[in-house]
Amino acid sequence: MPLQIRFERQSFMKFELFVALRYLREKRKRTMVSVISILSVAGIAAGVMALVIALALSTGFREDVQTKILGATPAVNLFNVDTTPIQDPDALLEKISGAPGVTASAPAILKQIILSSVRANQGAMLKGVYPEQESTVSNFFSRIVEENPLSLDAPPRYVSSLMDEIEDDWTEEEDDYYAPPPLDNILIGKEMARTLGVAAGDTIKIVNPMGRLTPLGRTISEKTVRVAGVFESGLWDIDANWAYVNIDTARRVFSFPENSAHVLQFNIRDIYRAAEVAESLLEKADALREYDEPGFVATTWIELNGPLFSALKLEKIAIFITIGLIVFVASLNIVTTLIMMVLEKQGSIAIFMAMGATESMIRRIFIYQGLILGIVGTVVGNILGITVSWFLNHYKVIKIEAGVYSIPYVPFHVNASDVLMISATAILISYLATIYPSRGAAKLNPVETLRYE
Repeated sequence: MPLQIRFERQSFMKFELFVALRYLREKRKRTMVSVISILSVAGIAAGVMALVIALALSTGFREDVQTKILGATPAVNLFNVDTTPIQDPDALLEKISGAPGVTASAPAILKQIILSSVRANQGAMLKGVYPEQESTVSNFFSRIVEENPLSLDAPPRYVSSLMDEIEDDWTEEEDDYYAPPPLDNILIGKEMARTLGVAAGDTIKIVNPMGRLTPLGRTISEKTVRVAGVFESGLWDIDANWAYVNIDTARRVFSFPENSAHVLQFNIRDIYRAAEVAESLLEKADALREYDEPGFVATTWIELNGPLFSALKLEKIAIFITIGLIVFVASLNIVTTLIMMVLEKQGSIAIFMAMGATESMIRRIFIYQGLILGIVGTVVGNILGITVSWFLNHYKVIKIEAGVYSIPYVPFHVNASDVLMISATAILISYLATIYPSRGAAKLNPVETLRYE
Protein backbone atom coordinates (compact mmCIF):
# COMPACT_ATOMS: atom_id res chain seq x y z
CA MET A 1 0.00 0.00 0.00
CA PRO A 2 2.73 2.55 0.75
CA LEU A 3 4.27 1.91 -2.68
CA GLN A 4 0.95 2.58 -4.40
CA ILE A 5 0.59 5.84 -2.48
CA ARG A 6 4.05 6.89 -3.65
CA PHE A 7 3.09 6.27 -7.28
CA GLU A 8 0.06 8.53 -6.85
CA ARG A 9 1.99 11.31 -5.16
CA GLN A 10 4.57 11.44 -7.94
CA SER A 11 1.68 12.29 -10.29
CA PHE A 12 0.77 10.19 -13.27
CA MET A 13 2.38 12.46 -15.88
CA LYS A 14 5.69 12.58 -14.07
CA PHE A 15 6.00 8.85 -13.45
CA GLU A 16 4.79 7.57 -16.84
CA LEU A 17 6.79 10.13 -18.79
CA PHE A 18 9.91 9.38 -16.77
CA VAL A 19 9.62 5.64 -17.47
CA ALA A 20 8.79 6.20 -21.15
CA LEU A 21 11.85 8.39 -21.65
CA ARG A 22 13.98 5.91 -19.70
CA TYR A 23 12.89 3.07 -21.97
CA LEU A 24 13.66 5.12 -25.09
CA ARG A 25 17.08 6.32 -23.88
CA GLU A 26 18.52 3.17 -22.40
CA LYS A 27 21.13 1.16 -24.26
CA ARG A 28 19.70 -2.19 -25.15
CA LYS A 29 21.30 -5.48 -25.89
CA ARG A 30 18.57 -5.99 -28.46
CA THR A 31 19.42 -3.33 -31.01
CA MET A 32 16.47 -4.26 -33.23
CA VAL A 33 14.09 -2.15 -31.13
CA SER A 34 16.38 0.86 -31.40
CA VAL A 35 16.70 0.45 -35.15
CA ILE A 36 12.93 0.24 -35.58
CA SER A 37 12.49 3.31 -33.32
CA ILE A 38 14.87 5.29 -35.50
CA LEU A 39 13.05 4.10 -38.61
CA SER A 40 9.75 5.18 -37.05
CA VAL A 41 11.05 8.71 -36.44
CA ALA A 42 12.64 8.85 -39.90
CA GLY A 43 9.47 7.62 -41.60
CA ILE A 44 7.25 10.14 -39.87
CA ALA A 45 9.79 12.91 -40.53
CA ALA A 46 9.91 11.98 -44.23
CA GLY A 47 6.12 11.94 -44.47
CA VAL A 48 5.70 15.26 -42.68
CA MET A 49 8.47 16.87 -44.75
CA ALA A 50 6.88 15.64 -47.99
CA LEU A 51 3.48 16.96 -46.90
CA VAL A 52 4.88 20.37 -45.91
CA ILE A 53 6.68 20.72 -49.25
CA ALA A 54 3.71 19.48 -51.29
CA LEU A 55 1.19 21.76 -49.58
CA ALA A 56 3.66 24.66 -49.77
CA LEU A 57 3.81 24.08 -53.53
CA SER A 58 0.02 23.98 -53.84
CA THR A 59 -0.47 27.01 -51.58
CA GLY A 60 2.33 28.93 -53.27
CA PHE A 61 0.95 28.34 -56.74
CA ARG A 62 -2.56 29.37 -55.69
CA GLU A 63 -1.48 32.47 -53.76
CA ASP A 64 1.00 33.57 -56.43
CA VAL A 65 -1.53 33.27 -59.24
CA GLN A 66 -4.23 34.91 -57.11
CA THR A 67 -1.97 37.84 -56.17
CA LYS A 68 -0.92 38.42 -59.76
CA ILE A 69 -4.47 38.15 -61.07
CA LEU A 70 -5.73 40.70 -58.54
CA GLY A 71 -2.66 42.83 -59.18
CA ALA A 72 -3.56 43.17 -62.85
CA THR A 73 -7.36 43.00 -62.73
CA PRO A 74 -10.01 44.36 -60.33
CA ALA A 75 -12.03 42.20 -57.94
CA VAL A 76 -15.44 43.17 -59.42
CA ASN A 77 -16.43 44.37 -62.90
CA LEU A 78 -19.76 45.94 -63.85
CA PHE A 79 -20.90 46.47 -67.45
CA ASN A 80 -24.01 46.69 -69.62
CA VAL A 81 -25.61 43.36 -70.36
CA ASP A 82 -25.49 44.12 -74.10
CA THR A 83 -21.83 45.31 -73.82
CA THR A 84 -22.73 48.78 -75.17
CA PRO A 85 -20.83 51.79 -73.78
CA ILE A 86 -21.83 53.11 -70.36
CA GLN A 87 -22.75 56.77 -70.67
CA ASP A 88 -21.34 59.14 -68.04
CA PRO A 89 -19.58 56.43 -65.97
CA ASP A 90 -18.16 58.96 -63.50
CA ALA A 91 -21.63 60.01 -62.38
CA LEU A 92 -22.71 56.40 -62.00
CA LEU A 93 -19.57 55.52 -60.04
CA GLU A 94 -20.15 58.44 -57.70
CA LYS A 95 -23.59 57.08 -56.83
CA ILE A 96 -22.79 53.37 -56.41
CA SER A 97 -19.20 53.33 -55.10
CA GLY A 98 -20.51 53.78 -51.57
CA ALA A 99 -21.64 50.14 -51.53
CA PRO A 100 -20.40 48.24 -48.44
CA GLY A 101 -16.94 46.79 -48.91
CA VAL A 102 -15.92 48.94 -51.91
CA THR A 103 -12.61 50.75 -51.42
CA ALA A 104 -11.94 52.17 -54.91
CA SER A 105 -13.41 52.32 -58.41
CA ALA A 106 -12.39 53.27 -61.93
CA PRO A 107 -13.91 53.23 -65.45
CA ALA A 108 -12.21 51.40 -68.30
CA ILE A 109 -12.64 50.23 -71.88
CA LEU A 110 -11.80 46.59 -72.65
CA LYS A 111 -11.92 45.34 -76.23
CA GLN A 112 -10.20 42.91 -78.59
CA ILE A 113 -7.81 44.36 -81.17
CA ILE A 114 -4.86 43.34 -83.35
CA LEU A 115 -1.40 44.80 -82.77
CA SER A 116 0.85 45.02 -85.80
CA SER A 117 4.58 45.63 -86.03
CA VAL A 118 7.12 45.26 -88.84
CA ARG A 119 7.93 41.80 -87.53
CA ALA A 120 4.56 40.26 -86.61
CA ASN A 121 0.84 40.67 -85.95
CA GLN A 122 -0.89 39.52 -82.77
CA GLY A 123 -4.37 39.58 -81.32
CA ALA A 124 -4.57 41.35 -77.97
CA MET A 125 -6.92 42.67 -75.33
CA LEU A 126 -6.70 46.46 -75.30
CA LYS A 127 -7.57 48.19 -72.05
CA GLY A 128 -8.15 51.91 -71.91
CA VAL A 129 -7.71 53.45 -68.46
CA TYR A 130 -7.22 56.62 -66.50
CA PRO A 131 -3.76 55.86 -65.03
CA GLU A 132 -4.37 57.57 -61.68
CA GLN A 133 -7.72 55.85 -61.13
CA GLU A 134 -6.46 52.50 -62.42
CA SER A 135 -3.70 52.48 -59.81
CA THR A 136 -6.38 52.44 -57.09
CA VAL A 137 -7.99 49.20 -58.33
CA SER A 138 -4.81 47.33 -59.31
CA ASN A 139 -1.05 47.59 -58.90
CA PHE A 140 -0.45 47.17 -62.61
CA PHE A 141 1.66 50.30 -63.03
CA SER A 142 4.16 49.10 -60.44
CA ARG A 143 5.04 46.21 -62.77
CA ILE A 144 6.48 48.27 -65.63
CA VAL A 145 10.03 46.98 -66.24
CA GLU A 146 11.00 48.95 -69.34
CA GLU A 147 9.92 52.47 -70.17
CA ASN A 148 10.92 55.69 -71.88
CA PRO A 149 10.07 59.20 -70.64
CA LEU A 150 6.60 58.90 -72.17
CA SER A 151 3.62 57.48 -70.33
CA LEU A 152 -0.08 57.02 -70.94
CA ASP A 153 -0.62 60.63 -69.89
CA ALA A 154 2.28 61.91 -72.00
CA PRO A 155 0.65 63.27 -75.20
CA PRO A 156 -0.38 66.67 -73.75
CA ARG A 157 3.13 67.32 -72.39
CA TYR A 158 4.61 66.05 -75.64
CA VAL A 159 2.40 68.41 -77.69
CA SER A 160 3.43 71.39 -75.58
CA SER A 161 7.15 70.74 -75.93
CA LEU A 162 6.81 70.01 -79.64
CA MET A 163 4.90 73.24 -80.36
CA ASP A 164 7.48 75.28 -78.43
CA GLU A 165 10.17 73.76 -80.61
CA ILE A 166 8.18 74.48 -83.75
CA GLU A 167 7.67 78.15 -82.79
CA ASP A 168 11.39 78.57 -82.11
CA ASP A 169 12.35 77.14 -85.50
CA TRP A 170 9.55 78.70 -87.54
CA THR A 171 10.46 81.05 -90.44
CA GLU A 172 8.33 82.68 -93.14
CA GLU A 173 10.18 80.69 -95.80
CA GLU A 174 8.92 77.50 -94.17
CA ASP A 175 5.18 77.97 -94.75
CA ASP A 176 4.97 74.39 -95.84
CA TYR A 177 6.42 73.24 -92.53
CA TYR A 178 3.98 71.39 -90.34
CA ALA A 179 4.30 69.22 -87.28
CA PRO A 180 2.95 65.68 -87.36
CA PRO A 181 0.35 64.99 -84.70
CA PRO A 182 1.86 63.51 -81.56
CA LEU A 183 1.46 59.75 -81.20
CA ASP A 184 -0.62 58.25 -78.45
CA ASN A 185 1.20 55.85 -76.17
CA ILE A 186 0.68 52.19 -75.33
CA LEU A 187 1.99 49.81 -72.67
CA ILE A 188 2.45 46.18 -73.71
CA GLY A 189 3.46 43.00 -71.91
CA LYS A 190 6.95 41.56 -71.94
CA GLU A 191 5.95 38.45 -73.91
CA MET A 192 4.00 40.56 -76.40
CA ALA A 193 7.00 42.85 -76.90
CA ARG A 194 9.12 39.78 -77.62
CA THR A 195 6.60 38.43 -80.11
CA LEU A 196 6.23 41.76 -81.92
CA GLY A 197 9.97 42.44 -81.78
CA VAL A 198 9.60 45.92 -80.28
CA ALA A 199 10.87 47.82 -77.23
CA ALA A 200 10.06 51.06 -75.45
CA GLY A 201 10.16 53.93 -77.93
CA ASP A 202 9.19 51.87 -81.01
CA THR A 203 5.93 52.34 -82.89
CA ILE A 204 3.24 49.76 -83.60
CA LYS A 205 -0.25 49.85 -85.10
CA ILE A 206 -3.54 49.18 -83.33
CA VAL A 207 -5.95 47.52 -85.76
CA ASN A 208 -9.63 47.45 -84.82
CA PRO A 209 -11.04 44.47 -86.78
CA MET A 210 -14.62 45.67 -86.17
CA GLY A 211 -13.64 48.98 -87.75
CA ARG A 212 -16.04 51.87 -88.00
CA LEU A 213 -19.25 52.43 -89.89
CA THR A 214 -18.95 54.71 -92.94
CA PRO A 215 -21.29 55.55 -95.84
CA LEU A 216 -19.44 52.88 -97.80
CA GLY A 217 -19.95 50.28 -95.10
CA ARG A 218 -17.86 49.05 -92.20
CA THR A 219 -14.13 49.48 -92.67
CA ILE A 220 -11.18 48.28 -90.62
CA SER A 221 -9.54 51.14 -88.74
CA GLU A 222 -5.98 51.40 -87.53
CA LYS A 223 -3.96 53.79 -85.39
CA THR A 224 -0.21 54.16 -84.97
CA VAL A 225 0.97 54.40 -81.36
CA ARG A 226 4.29 54.58 -79.58
CA VAL A 227 5.35 51.90 -77.08
CA ALA A 228 5.71 53.91 -73.88
CA GLY A 229 6.69 50.97 -71.71
CA VAL A 230 6.82 47.23 -71.23
CA PHE A 231 5.26 45.57 -68.17
CA GLU A 232 5.71 42.18 -66.54
CA SER A 233 2.75 41.06 -64.43
CA GLY A 234 4.17 37.61 -63.74
CA LEU A 235 1.24 35.92 -65.50
CA TRP A 236 2.11 34.74 -68.99
CA ASP A 237 -1.42 35.16 -70.32
CA ILE A 238 -1.53 38.85 -69.37
CA ASP A 239 2.05 39.57 -70.43
CA ALA A 240 1.43 37.94 -73.81
CA ASN A 241 -2.05 39.22 -74.62
CA TRP A 242 -2.81 42.51 -72.86
CA ALA A 243 -2.02 46.13 -73.76
CA TYR A 244 -2.90 49.41 -72.04
CA VAL A 245 -3.65 52.86 -73.44
CA ASN A 246 -5.19 56.03 -72.12
CA ILE A 247 -8.97 55.76 -72.07
CA ASP A 248 -9.27 58.72 -74.50
CA THR A 249 -7.13 56.80 -76.98
CA ALA A 250 -9.36 53.75 -76.57
CA ARG A 251 -12.47 55.86 -77.21
CA ARG A 252 -11.01 57.04 -80.51
CA VAL A 253 -9.95 53.52 -81.52
CA PHE A 254 -13.39 52.03 -80.86
CA SER A 255 -15.43 55.15 -81.78
CA PHE A 256 -16.90 55.38 -78.29
CA PRO A 257 -18.76 58.56 -77.26
CA GLU A 258 -16.87 61.11 -75.22
CA ASN A 259 -16.83 60.46 -71.46
CA SER A 260 -18.10 56.91 -71.92
CA ALA A 261 -16.70 53.59 -70.69
CA HIS A 262 -17.15 49.91 -71.35
CA VAL A 263 -16.72 48.56 -67.83
CA LEU A 264 -16.70 49.86 -64.25
CA GLN A 265 -14.03 48.34 -62.02
CA PHE A 266 -14.10 48.01 -58.23
CA ASN A 267 -11.54 47.19 -55.60
CA ILE A 268 -12.97 45.71 -52.40
CA ARG A 269 -11.88 45.26 -48.81
CA ASP A 270 -12.42 41.49 -48.57
CA ILE A 271 -11.66 39.74 -51.85
CA TYR A 272 -13.48 36.59 -50.71
CA ARG A 273 -16.76 38.53 -50.40
CA ALA A 274 -16.65 39.60 -54.04
CA ALA A 275 -19.98 37.92 -54.84
CA GLU A 276 -21.80 39.83 -52.07
CA VAL A 277 -20.30 43.15 -53.12
CA ALA A 278 -21.15 42.48 -56.78
CA GLU A 279 -24.77 41.79 -55.85
CA SER A 280 -24.94 45.04 -53.87
CA LEU A 281 -23.47 47.03 -56.77
CA LEU A 282 -25.93 45.46 -59.20
CA GLU A 283 -28.88 46.44 -57.03
CA LYS A 284 -27.67 50.05 -56.78
CA ALA A 285 -26.92 50.32 -60.51
CA ASP A 286 -30.22 48.78 -61.62
CA ALA A 287 -32.14 51.12 -59.31
CA LEU A 288 -30.60 54.13 -61.09
CA ARG A 289 -31.06 53.10 -64.72
CA GLU A 290 -33.91 54.31 -66.90
CA TYR A 291 -36.57 51.85 -68.03
CA ASP A 292 -35.33 51.91 -71.64
CA GLU A 293 -31.69 51.45 -70.73
CA PRO A 294 -30.02 48.01 -70.79
CA GLY A 295 -29.49 46.24 -67.50
CA PHE A 296 -26.17 45.59 -65.85
CA VAL A 297 -24.24 42.41 -65.21
CA ALA A 298 -21.37 41.93 -62.75
CA THR A 299 -18.45 39.51 -62.78
CA THR A 300 -15.97 38.78 -60.00
CA TRP A 301 -12.41 37.55 -59.98
CA ILE A 302 -13.65 34.31 -58.42
CA GLU A 303 -16.10 33.64 -61.28
CA LEU A 304 -13.57 34.45 -63.98
CA ASN A 305 -10.98 32.13 -62.43
CA GLY A 306 -13.27 29.62 -60.73
CA PRO A 307 -12.16 26.49 -62.65
CA LEU A 308 -8.51 27.23 -61.93
CA PHE A 309 -8.93 27.67 -58.17
CA SER A 310 -11.34 24.71 -57.91
CA ALA A 311 -8.72 22.51 -59.58
CA LEU A 312 -6.03 23.78 -57.22
CA LYS A 313 -8.22 23.09 -54.19
CA LEU A 314 -8.96 19.54 -55.35
CA GLU A 315 -5.29 18.99 -56.05
CA LYS A 316 -4.38 20.10 -52.53
CA ILE A 317 -6.82 17.60 -50.99
CA ALA A 318 -5.51 14.80 -53.20
CA ILE A 319 -1.92 15.63 -52.26
CA PHE A 320 -2.74 15.62 -48.56
CA ILE A 321 -4.46 12.23 -48.73
CA THR A 322 -1.84 10.60 -50.97
CA ILE A 323 1.27 11.75 -49.15
CA GLY A 324 -0.49 11.36 -45.79
CA LEU A 325 -0.31 7.61 -46.43
CA ILE A 326 3.45 7.91 -45.90
CA VAL A 327 2.84 9.02 -42.33
CA PHE A 328 0.35 6.18 -41.89
CA VAL A 329 2.87 3.60 -43.10
CA ALA A 330 5.52 5.10 -40.83
CA SER A 331 3.16 4.77 -37.88
CA LEU A 332 3.15 1.00 -38.39
CA ASN A 333 6.79 1.09 -37.32
CA ILE A 334 5.63 2.64 -34.05
CA VAL A 335 3.30 -0.33 -33.54
CA THR A 336 6.19 -2.72 -34.16
CA THR A 337 8.49 -0.76 -31.83
CA LEU A 338 6.01 -0.78 -28.97
CA ILE A 339 5.08 -4.43 -29.37
CA MET A 340 8.76 -5.39 -29.22
CA MET A 341 9.23 -3.04 -26.28
CA VAL A 342 6.36 -4.70 -24.40
CA LEU A 343 7.89 -8.14 -25.02
CA GLU A 344 11.27 -6.89 -23.86
CA LYS A 345 9.98 -5.15 -20.75
CA GLN A 346 7.52 -7.73 -19.50
CA GLY A 347 9.51 -8.22 -16.31
CA SER A 348 9.65 -4.49 -15.54
CA ILE A 349 5.95 -4.11 -16.27
CA ALA A 350 5.11 -6.99 -13.92
CA ILE A 351 7.25 -5.45 -11.16
CA PHE A 352 5.54 -2.05 -11.58
CA MET A 353 2.14 -3.68 -11.39
CA ALA A 354 3.17 -5.72 -8.34
CA MET A 355 4.28 -2.48 -6.67
CA GLY A 356 0.87 -0.92 -7.26
CA ALA A 357 0.96 0.62 -10.75
CA THR A 358 -2.48 0.54 -12.34
CA GLU A 359 -3.36 -0.62 -15.84
CA SER A 360 -3.96 2.95 -16.96
CA MET A 361 -0.47 3.94 -15.78
CA ILE A 362 1.15 1.08 -17.72
CA ARG A 363 -0.93 1.96 -20.75
CA ARG A 364 0.15 5.60 -20.61
CA ILE A 365 3.84 4.64 -20.43
CA PHE A 366 3.67 3.11 -23.90
CA ILE A 367 1.32 5.78 -25.24
CA TYR A 368 3.89 8.39 -24.26
CA GLN A 369 6.62 6.40 -25.98
CA GLY A 370 4.68 6.36 -29.24
CA LEU A 371 3.78 10.05 -28.93
CA ILE A 372 7.39 10.97 -28.26
CA LEU A 373 8.48 9.15 -31.42
CA GLY A 374 5.67 10.84 -33.35
CA ILE A 375 6.40 14.32 -31.99
CA VAL A 376 10.13 14.05 -32.65
CA GLY A 377 9.46 12.87 -36.22
CA THR A 378 6.91 15.64 -36.73
CA VAL A 379 9.25 18.37 -35.47
CA VAL A 380 12.15 17.13 -37.58
CA GLY A 381 9.89 16.80 -40.64
CA ASN A 382 8.51 20.33 -40.18
CA ILE A 383 12.00 21.81 -39.88
CA LEU A 384 13.22 20.00 -42.98
CA GLY A 385 10.04 20.76 -44.95
CA ILE A 386 10.05 24.47 -44.12
CA THR A 387 13.78 24.76 -44.86
CA VAL A 388 13.55 22.98 -48.21
CA SER A 389 10.45 24.99 -49.20
CA TRP A 390 12.22 28.26 -48.39
CA PHE A 391 15.26 27.22 -50.41
CA LEU A 392 13.22 26.15 -53.44
CA ASN A 393 11.15 29.36 -53.36
CA HIS A 394 13.98 31.79 -52.61
CA TYR A 395 16.29 30.53 -55.34
CA LYS A 396 13.47 29.68 -57.80
CA VAL A 397 14.96 26.25 -58.35
CA ILE A 398 12.13 24.63 -60.30
CA LYS A 399 11.51 26.36 -63.62
CA ILE A 400 8.33 25.64 -65.58
CA GLU A 401 6.86 26.61 -68.94
CA ALA A 402 5.17 29.98 -68.43
CA GLY A 403 2.98 29.51 -71.49
CA VAL A 404 1.39 26.46 -69.89
CA TYR A 405 1.32 27.33 -66.18
CA SER A 406 1.14 31.17 -66.43
CA ILE A 407 4.14 31.59 -64.08
CA PRO A 408 7.85 31.00 -64.87
CA TYR A 409 8.80 29.01 -61.75
CA VAL A 410 7.20 26.94 -59.01
CA PRO A 411 6.56 29.02 -55.87
CA PHE A 412 6.56 27.44 -52.41
CA HIS A 413 4.63 29.29 -49.67
CA VAL A 414 4.48 27.63 -46.26
CA ASN A 415 1.16 28.32 -44.57
CA ALA A 416 1.09 28.16 -40.76
CA SER A 417 -2.37 26.57 -40.77
CA ASP A 418 -1.13 23.84 -43.13
CA VAL A 419 1.83 23.11 -40.82
CA LEU A 420 -0.49 22.88 -37.81
CA MET A 421 -2.87 20.58 -39.68
CA ILE A 422 -0.04 18.32 -40.80
CA SER A 423 1.45 18.22 -37.29
CA ALA A 424 -1.89 17.44 -35.68
CA THR A 425 -2.56 14.67 -38.21
CA ALA A 426 0.87 13.09 -37.73
CA ILE A 427 0.60 13.16 -33.93
CA LEU A 428 -2.95 11.77 -34.06
CA ILE A 429 -1.80 8.87 -36.26
CA SER A 430 1.09 8.27 -33.87
CA TYR A 431 -1.33 8.16 -30.95
CA LEU A 432 -3.65 5.71 -32.71
CA ALA A 433 -0.65 3.48 -33.37
CA THR A 434 -0.04 3.17 -29.61
CA ILE A 435 -3.50 1.94 -28.65
CA TYR A 436 -3.08 -1.78 -29.39
CA PRO A 437 0.45 -2.24 -27.91
CA SER A 438 -0.37 -0.19 -24.78
CA ARG A 439 -3.50 -2.22 -24.11
CA GLY A 440 -1.50 -5.41 -24.51
CA ALA A 441 1.02 -4.18 -21.94
CA ALA A 442 -1.72 -3.23 -19.48
CA LYS A 443 -3.31 -6.68 -19.72
CA LEU A 444 -0.17 -8.56 -18.66
CA ASN A 445 -0.61 -10.82 -15.64
CA PRO A 446 2.24 -9.90 -13.23
CA VAL A 447 2.11 -13.25 -11.41
CA GLU A 448 2.40 -15.31 -14.58
CA THR A 449 5.04 -13.00 -15.99
CA LEU A 450 7.26 -13.07 -12.88
CA ARG A 451 6.92 -16.85 -12.64
CA TYR A 452 8.79 -17.24 -15.94
CA GLU A 453 11.34 -14.50 -15.40
